[in-house]
Amino acid sequence: MSGSPLASPSATLAVLQRHGLYTRKSLGQHFLVDDNVVRRIVDLARIEPTACILEIGPGIGTLTLALCEAAGDVVAVERDDKLLPVLAETTASCPNFRIVHADAVSVPFDTLQSDKGPPTALVANLPYAVAATVVLRFLGDMSTLSSATVMVQAEVADRMAAVPGTKSYGAYTVKLGLVSRVAGRFPVSPTCFLPPPRVESTVIRLERRERPESPEVLKAAARAAEAAFAQRRKTVRNSLRATLGGEIDVDRMLASAGIDGGVRAETLCVEEFVSLGAQLHAQRL
Repeated sequence: MSGSPLASPSATLAVLQRHGLYTRKSLGQHFLVDDNVVRRIVDLARIEPTACILEIGPGIGTLTLALCEAAGDVVAVERDDKLLPVLAETTASCPNFRIVHADAVSVPFDTLQSDKGPPTALVANLPYAVAATVVLRFLGDMSTLSSATVMVQAEVADRMAAVPGTKSYGAYTVKLGLVSRVAGRFPVSPTCFLPPPRVESTVIRLERRERPESPEVLKAAARAAEAAFAQRRKTVRNSLRATLGGEIDVDRMLASAGIDGGVRAETLCVEEFVSLGAQLHAQRL
């Protein structure tokens, strides 16, 4: 397992001080300073030595150095222009590293190529403000990614891994579950960061789920989940009617999918939303 020479408070502070920088809360910057956590992330990611890894929010390069040692290539997306010269210094001995100055929420996927091709896995300590959006965007739309091993706020990880009937289970869980499955996780204490965040953190591994349904059906399933959870306290039938009633016959949709419209959305599993998506798509044809 690869570690990082930057994964300590003293090493991190030294880098920041050399560049006259401080952490920027507006960008959600909390630098990882625990080498054991770095090693556990790399271990959970199960990186192939020839793989091209995508990193988002590399910061000063703490996790980056471990990824460069473990992988064939690393392509990182960094939004903060003040960190670009820092990364140039800390990754100077990593010829397999490339930085893309962009916002991960909108960066075009075709700019994230390496010499070995497109990234096959996402491994990152994500900026918490955009973590949920970024994970769903990349796993949902970047088909070359087979997995994502990411550090996120514990509450977000709970939503990612939630099961039907629980408080954390919602439309986001369903949409992520349409394209991936949880394959491991571990908690990370606030004391592992500089400065310590006010929230608990979790590293979670998601693996791509190959599905037989068409992209159109899966998109309709995501729409059905959004509609069903739009009014969470209402029954599925009433929530779907309130949101989709002007477009389709909700009763026929539920009957054809074999779903009791009198239950609440939180009781339906991902496969049941796929059935609803198939019917929604069929009615729109």
